[in-house]
Amino acid sequence: MGKLQVRKKEVVYALSPFKQKVMSGLWKDLPDKIHHKVSKNWINATLLLTPLVAIHS
Repeated sequence: MGKLQVRKKEVVYALSPFKQKVMSGLWKDLPDKIHHKVSKNWINATLLLTPLVAIHS
């Protein structure tokens, strides 16, 4: 059998361990995220917080 040349095209993506920011995405725009969640689900937030405040008081 003869030898056939097989061309491969390969792209490898790698992240440098020194350039990764793991926790920055969690804290970025935290007040805006909380406001969005509460304004979107204000009924559920009220139904959750009302019994907790009543029990505490």
